[in-house]
Amino acid sequence: MKLLSAEGQKEDYGQSVPNLKATVIEAVNELKIELENSADNIAGQALEHIHSNEVILTAGKSKTVEAFLKKAAKKRKFQVMVVECAPFYHGQELAMSLAKSGIETTVINDAAVFAIMSRVNKVIIGTHTVMANGGLKAINGSHAIALAAKHYSVPLIVCAAMFKLSPQFLCSYDQDAFNKFVSPQDVLNFSEGEILSKVQVHNPVFDYVPPELVTLFVSNIGGNAPSYVYRLLSELYHPDDHEIQ
Repeated sequence: MKLLSAEGQKEDYGQSVPNLKATVIEAVNELKIELENSADNIAGQALEHIHSNEVILTAGKSKTVEAFLKKAAKKRKFQVMVVECAPFYHGQELAMSLAKSGIETTVINDAAVFAIMSRVNKVIIGTHTVMANGGLKAINGSHAIALAAKHYSVPLIVCAAMFKLSPQFLCSYDQDAFNKFVSPQDVLNFSEGEILSKVQVHNPVFDYVPPELVTLFVSNIGGNAPSYVYRLLSELYHPDDHEIQ
C-alpha cells in the first residue's frame, strides 16, 4: 500500500484511499505486460553479446536463454555446448530444440565442464532467482560451471527478467531454507536396497552461485553488473518488503 499510494505515511488501515483500486489494477497490468514481454526484450539484446564463430556454453533448459540463442542465430553463426545437468537431463531437451533451429549444438555431461571450458568464449545461463547480493539461485551444477568459467577467465552472462530479483539473502548457507530437495530415485534407484541402507542420498534442485562469479546480468531493461542489483531492488521493492515475516 505504501508503494502504490506513494504517501510514505504511517499506516492507517481505517483511512479511505480513493485511488487505491485503480492504482493496484494499473500495477497488476504493468506486471502482466512485463511477464509477457520480458523474454522477447532480453532476446532482443542477443546480438550485443553473441558474435560470429563463438562457442557458447549453457546448462539446463531456460526458456529465456533458449529465446536468446535462437534470436542471435538468425544473424550469427556460432556453436553451443549444452551441459545436460544430470539427473534431470533438461539440457538434452534444450539441445534438441536448438538443433531443430539450425544451431550447431553439442551435449556434454556435467563432469566434462572443466575440461571443455578452455574452448568456450562465453557462458550464458538462466536462473531461478537473483538474490539481493547479486548471487544466483540457479539449476544444480551452475556453481561448478561458474567456477570453471572463473578459472579460465570466461565471462558468465545471466539472462534473467526483473521479476526474478529477490530482496532475500542466502543466510549461512542454510540449504533447507534455500534449496529444494526432490526424490533421490534419479540419483540412486530404490532397487539398490543394500546400498541405500548404508548411505544418505540427496538430490538438490538448485545451486547457489556467489556474485563474484557472475560477469553480467541481462534483463528486460538492459545489462547490469552484480554490484548494481541493490539499485534495481530499491526500484522494485519497498524497504518494508525486504524482510518477509
